[in-house]
Amino acid sequence: MSAADLVLPPPAEGSAEVAARVAAARAVQHARYAGDGVRTNAEADGGVLERAATLDVPARTLLAQAAESMRLSARGFHRVLRVSRTIADLAGADGIGRAHVAEALSYRRRAPIN
Repeated sequence: MSAADLVLPPPAEGSAEVAARVAAARAVQHARYAGDGVRTNAEADGGVLERAATLDVPARTLLAQAAESMRLSARGFHRVLRVSRTIADLAGADGIGRAHVAEALSYRRRAPIN
């Protein structure tokens, strides 16, 4: 263990708690897509994804601004939407909020600047 590791606060959640949240999120996804032939957000596409990924107004605004400024393709836009839906599921939220979209956007790799 390094000295830097010793000064970090202890993790807020243990692995058992994280595993329980993931299992709960997957159960929600399985129930959501029961009649669609889809099991998880990662498999959702097109109209199925649009139905499942309801954004509130601030989230929709942020995603639209990010799509323009980051020049997201349709594929990139839908990837952010899927990840946002998963983050919301892990948080136990019914809809997707601005914080969920912001977190999903933070995981995107930035293009190298020349």
